[in-house]
Amino acid sequence: MAPLCFLLLLLGFSSAAEFYSSIGHMTELLHTEQDLLASLEDYVRAEEYKLEMVKRWARRLSNLSALAVRDPEVFLGHPVNAFQLLKRMNREWSDLESLVRSNVSEAFVSRLSAKREHLPGQDDQTGAAEALLRLQDTYQLDTDTLAKGQLPGTSALPSALTTDDCFDLGLAAYKDDDFYLAEMWMSQAIRQMERPAGQPLGISPVTILDYHSYTLYKLGDLERALESTKKILELDPQNQRAKDGLRYYEHELANPKSDKAVPVTQRVHPTSYNASTYKRLCRGDNVELTALKQSRLFCRYYDNQRHPNLVLAPAKEEDLWDLPRVVRYYDIASDDDMERIKEMARPTLSRSKVRNNANNSNQASRVRVSQNSWLGNYQSPVVTKLINRAGYITGLDMTTAESMQVANYGVGGLYEPHIDFQGKEVANPYPDLGTGNRIATWLLYLSNVQAGGATVFPRVGAVAWPIKGSAVFWYNLHPNGEGDHYTQHAACPVLVGSKWVANTWLHERGQEFRRRCHLLSPAELGFASDSAHWNDA
Repeated sequence: MAPLCFLLLLLGFSSAAEFYSSIGHMTELLHTEQDLLASLEDYVRAEEYKLEMVKRWARRLSNLSALAVRDPEVFLGHPVNAFQLLKRMNREWSDLESLVRSNVSEAFVSRLSAKREHLPGQDDQTGAAEALLRLQDTYQLDTDTLAKGQLPGTSALPSALTTDDCFDLGLAAYKDDDFYLAEMWMSQAIRQMERPAGQPLGISPVTILDYHSYTLYKLGDLERALESTKKILELDPQNQRAKDGLRYYEHELANPKSDKAVPVTQRVHPTSYNASTYKRLCRGDNVELTALKQSRLFCRYYDNQRHPNLVLAPAKEEDLWDLPRVVRYYDIASDDDMERIKEMARPTLSRSKVRNNANNSNQASRVRVSQNSWLGNYQSPVVTKLINRAGYITGLDMTTAESMQVANYGVGGLYEPHIDFQGKEVANPYPDLGTGNRIATWLLYLSNVQAGGATVFPRVGAVAWPIKGSAVFWYNLHPNGEGDHYTQHAACPVLVGSKWVANTWLHERGQEFRRRCHLLSPAELGFASDSAHWNDA
């Protein structure tokens, strides 16, 4: 089978499962690729052997024919030569034809076909491209740094983007109408294209320049759009699209007061939260704590009023924020326990979803890129032990808690700012559970993360970085049962690493005598005045 056919076969693959939303799930692809590579190497060796046999035949025949044609009659007058000629023409050329026609690629193609449903599809490639663009935007990375793969904690990894890769990222931004990032990546592709050995393999330089020119036009930069168009005509003087563009740009630049206004596409991504604050916190630009704020934050050994399970081994408690109170507990789970949790969750990981209140359904969304799995609180001694430990420390009833949700974040995985409770517009929160609203959240980190992946609270400025084995806890509801919107939080995009978490949502039922209610409103209790925006903290 010709190489082009192999390419078409690969492009025709469809993916039965999503990969890019879980690093843990993607690890399977490395083993699949190794298996395919071994099969490919077998195929290459078979093709090389086949070609060597044909070359050997050609060399032998070439030497023989050179001697024979000098005096054909004398040559064929020898009966051995006559016999061999007839034999060659009758059988050996047929054998050679069979050898040339033989398809040594069948084993490789068969193995490739068997792996079809286990390979990623176009949605995975698009999702990964969008993830890189999201990382660039959130962490303010320049294209050259990202193209060279120079990210925190990755010095030993040989990771760099090719010219084709840069074009694909620019194309992903272009399709998302983000012409700002599209222009940056098209420019990066052009710079790399002009370097030695930087010529693109799957796309023509003219196409890259064409996209670059158009993105500059959409940004209102006609002078640079004109320059890029001229480069197209240097490579392809008969390019009609470039000729038309050249005339248009020259006319617009020569007549700046032309009635035909140049469209300028603004880079606008509306959100339901303060995106700039959220991204600043993700980058580590935390609020600088005042003396008053620092005086409210402590570290301590905590035994929850001498709870029997904490007297000899009290919890290591650290205040991360005071209002709303966010605390971290260290050394909650052992390495063995955490590996066991991940091992149980892996087989049932599936794309995490968000609630669509418009049609009352759950659906995948780019605001939440991860895969999750649910573990029953009593399906394994390890899960039960960790759930009970959360109860010992918080003092809350865990019998009405939801099952443990284990999540693994994918390429640039994140969960944009959200709240964990249902607002007062919902008369009966979580009716299927019948246990009231989510009173609190217990978030256990099952891994460290080399860069990114923080849990941030944009409305107050609190930040919790992933620390393996630690758990972060906060109340979602005020003592009078109203939701505390200052607990809005987010999982920042994972820049480098694989982030695993296990969270448990605790519900109101069963807490009546463990966290007593107040009839006063949050404002009357003083929560509102102390929970001012973090810029004022």
